Amino acid sequence: MHELSVTEEILNTAQKIAEEEHAIKVTDIYLEIGRLSGIVDESVSFYWNELRKSTICENATLHFSIVPTRIRCRDCKTEYELDHDLIPCPSCSSLNIQIISGEEFTLKSIEIEK
Repeated sequence: MHELSVTEEILNTAQKIAEEEHAIKVTDIYLEIGRLSGIVDESVSFYWNELRKSTICENATLHFSIVPTRIRCRDCKTEYELDHDLIPCPSCSSLNIQIISGEEFTLKSIEIEK
């Protein structure tokens, strides 16, 4: 259900921007989803297909860009990317780490027609 409220917010934001820009329709919406965000793009697409009906976004396509999880070791400052589970720093084996990307969920841009 988390994706339902997220998708409603995407729709509301796109409609507000379209109204402010005096658009006749929204054609594309570009989203960035971090691997650790907990957002499932397939679920967002599912809800989108229902929520957009009879709105200015009715024919808009969602485009997803998945942001990888990047980690910085606080001890040796090494940066590395996680593919799956949390792993210690590959340089010094420390678990004193900081997530620097991968938690974001961002509406990057929308395309409209006037």
